[in-house]
Parts: sequence; C-alpha cells; structure tokens
Amino acid sequence: MYLYSKLQNLKKPIRVAFVGCGKFVSMFLAQYNQLNKIILDSIIELDIDRAKKNCLNSGLSNETIEKINFADNLDKVLDREIDVFIEATGNPIAGTLHAKKIIESKKHVIMVNVEADVLCGKYLSDLAKKNNVICSMAYGDQPSLILEQIEWAKLNGFDVICAGKGTKYHPSFEYSTPETVWGHYGLTKERAENESGMNPKMFNSFLCGDKSSIEMCAVSNATDLKCPNSGLTYPPIGVYDIAKKLIPKSEGGLLDYSGQVEVISSIDLDKKDIPNDLRWGVYIVIKAQNEYVKNCFKDYGMVTDTSGSYSAIWRPYHYIGLELAQSIYSIVLDNKATGHTKNFNAEIASVAKKDLKAGQKLDGEGGYCARGRLISSKKSKQERILPMGYTDNAVLKNDIMKDQFIRLDDVELNLPKEIIEAREYQFNLI
Repeated sequence: MYLYSKLQNLKKPIRVAFVGCGKFVSMFLAQYNQLNKIILDSIIELDIDRAKKNCLNSGLSNETIEKINFADNLDKVLDREIDVFIEATGNPIAGTLHAKKIIESKKHVIMVNVEADVLCGKYLSDLAKKNNVICSMAYGDQPSLILEQIEWAKLNGFDVICAGKGTKYHPSFEYSTPETVWGHYGLTKERAENESGMNPKMFNSFLCGDKSSIEMCAVSNATDLKCPNSGLTYPPIGVYDIAKKLIPKSEGGLLDYSGQVEVISSIDLDKKDIPNDLRWGVYIVIKAQNEYVKNCFKDYGMVTDTSGSYSAIWRPYHYIGLELAQSIYSIVLDNKATGHTKNFNAEIASVAKKDLKAGQKLDGEGGYCARGRLISSKKSKQERILPMGYTDNAVLKNDIMKDQFIRLDDVELNLPKEIIEAREYQFNLI
C-alpha cells in the first residue's frame, strides 16, 4: 500500500524480464512509457519477430525496442541482472519449469501464468520461500484483486462468506470451441485475431468455464475458501443482489458453505443481459458479527441481505496487464507478493466436451476436447482425475463419453520429472 510514495526513495531502477509476449504483456507494454523506474531488460519468446511486433503495436518506439534483449530460451537470460521475471506463457508445464528455474536462480517471479499456478503453485510457493525470493500472483488478473479484497476484510475483522468474480456464462458455452468462440463475443475472426491479436483458444477458455475454474482454484489455494460441492454454478446475479444470494443455503442463499468461491454470470438462461452485472469485476461477501455493525451497514447505506447481516463489496473492472506494475513495485518496494498460493485445496478436473475415442490427442485449455471443472484436491487424488494442466497433447488410451471425468489411467503422458515431483509434493500435503 502507498507504493507510489516510496518510489522517490528507490535508488536504482527495477529490471524486469518477460517470459512470453502475448496480450497480457502487450497491455503492460502499452503502459511502459508512463512507468517510473522500471526497465524492460529482456523478453523471452519463441517467436521473436512476433514479440517485436507486439512491442511496436503496444506503442514502444523502435529506439526502445532496440534496447530490449530478445531471446528464444530462458537459459540465455537467467544470468543477467534482472530483479523480477514475469512468466506469461500460459502453458502450465513450461510455466512451472520456467518458474522453478527462475526461483532456483534466486530471482523473483510473477505468475501471470495462472494455469501453472493451479497445477504446481503450492510447490513453487514453498520453493520460493526456501530460496528467499517471492513467487507472486499477477495484479490485474482477477485472483490477485479478489485476494486484495479478502485481505482488506480479514484485516478489519470481517468473516469472508464468499469471494469470486463475474463473467459471461451460459451452460451451452461449456461446449464452445476455438471455431465457435468469436460469435459468442460478437466479434468476427478478422477483428479478433488479425486486428487485436486475440488467441482463439485462450479467449474460448474464458467463455467455456476453463478460465473461471482456474482462477477460482487459484483463489481457493491462496485462502481457506472451499469449492462448491458440484463445481462452479454461475448464478446470474447483479451486484445489488450479491449480498442477498451469495450466502449459505441455510439462510436462504445459494452457497454450500460459509466461506467458498463462486462465479456469477452477466446473462440469464435465456442469454439476456441481467441488470447491474459484474461481468468484468470481482467481489466478496462479508458478515457483520454483532448488532452494532449491522446498524452501521444500514446507517451508511451499505448493500445488505434482508437480515442486514451480510454485505458485499465489488470492483466493477479489472485492468489486466495495464495494472501489472503493482506486482512489480510491491515485490521490490515492500518485499510482498500480490497474492500467493498457500494451500493445495482445489484442482481443475478434465471433463470431456464430446465423446472421445482412444488414440485421440487432447488439446488443452480452451480447446475442442476437454473443459475444466473446479473440484477439491482430495477428490482429485482419491479418484485419480486428470488435471486440466496435463491435457495438452495427452493421448487417450480409453474411450470417454461426453461430460465424463477423464482420469489419469485414461491417458498416456510424457511428463518432465520436475512436474511429477512437484505434483507428488503437493499430494503428500493432503
């Protein structure tokens, strides 16, 4: 908090490096010229020409781009004088391996790569602590912003009853593919992919529920909040009804538990926009512990449920990469993460989007074959369910019916030993 006021006392600039240079990073680059005491040292990207093009499209001058060290391999950059790395590839396996190398080289890392964080985040977080560095969630992504609200609530003595985000969700979207995705967004393929550089698989993951499940998994693993019993339910709820509906079932609400995560939809079952939606935002629900606090809620016009006990706060938007600098400054100026994985409570299970045949190759998050569902890590361990982070290029050994869980025994995997060790470490904590 109050990081800007500390900047004037910072003696030397903060040198940063990005692993991956997609949309999130491009948004940061668009702010780069306005940031104080941050130097973009390196960008690691397999397609260096694409990375340079993204830099140019984001508003960086040719002169600035020429000063950046571009590399196609992380190993070529690890020995440079870099303070903070940002892992933004979106690949859970590669991202975990990158983060491990960065941490073991005694450098801080920010995980824009939430996919890696939910697959091996507890392992990486503990590894960072062992190496006296920070492994942080990325401010601007919704998990970090939700954790900021939770931190505020707990610091001020409130119980957090529910926490989550909004999105545009309909049950039919669960079967969306990269081929059908742009129609749901009201965009043409030309506009989305060619003009804006939007990745169809990534944006399909936002739509079909993969990303929402991943982000709520990250929140659960960074807190003591539980998963809903049957996965996220996406009730269509406007902001002024959050405190009325996202409370325990025993008190007339929708929650399985007092203290869980949930995502709310901006459209109803008829695909019509609901009033006062929170499509792009985040929220928490808190509870008054006594009558005086309930009266304060009422006296100061705070939105509550009918009993007056529950209230909600929300932030209507998240600014993605445009506000990533908050994490960089927090690490360097305060030696604090903007959220980090503390537990292994939750997991993203793989569920078949369609009937799948033995021999078929799965295609990962936001793809054609599988979708993610939020479950407890205990269930994942007991039933040997395939995590979503393993699905890219996994080959099926068995036929799987639509809407069934895919299990570890159903696939052939060729995982790096580092990933196997990280997962074993986490499961041994349960």
